[in-house]
Amino acid sequence: MIGLYLTHPQVEIDPAVPVPEWNISSRGRERIEALLGRPWLKGLKRVVASEERKAIETARLIAESLEVPCEVFPDMGENDRSSTGFLEPLAFERAADAFFAEPTVSWNGWERAADAQARIVTAVRRVLEDNDRGKEILFVGHGAVGTLLKCHLGQRPISRAEDQPAGGGNIYAFSLAGLRLLCDWTPVERFEGVRDGS
Repeated sequence: MIGLYLTHPQVEIDPAVPVPEWNISSRGRERIEALLGRPWLKGLKRVVASEERKAIETARLIAESLEVPCEVFPDMGENDRSSTGFLEPLAFERAADAFFAEPTVSWNGWERAADAQARIVTAVRRVLEDNDRGKEILFVGHGAVGTLLKCHLGQRPISRAEDQPAGGGNIYAFSLAGLRLLCDWTPVERFEGVRDGS
């Protein structure tokens, strides 16, 4: 069976609001609503989101369309960047480069990439401990920790080269049985599902 990891789409950026409390934007909402009813969504039996508002909003749109609960699970949040707060786009890109380039070093007080990876991998494993292996599951989260999880599933070193395309709303699939990466980041509009060959 398949597990899917989806990043929230575009958000309403507000420097005066803590990043975990940002909402998805109208464009982000439109992108998710356009997916509802796609064949690959119909097999999903669980939708699990991080505790951040933008992830919950994304997950709820999908869960409500499938008439399944939207579960919120701790430790699935984005890497902790609260030490610096909001960064302008160019400064953020430089910081993200540093975050991925030195996984065991904290950039200006940010959570280290190695620690964020251990956290998201543990969180996903904990969710799957009580998941019926016959139930396909969607995790809704964030770009950096999603990339760190993808690196683990694909047995690849942590690298910014593994990061999602800009804009969010990207997805990849993995095998639930072997926790093996089945495809790379794909803009959700182009995703048509995958088969688990295991």
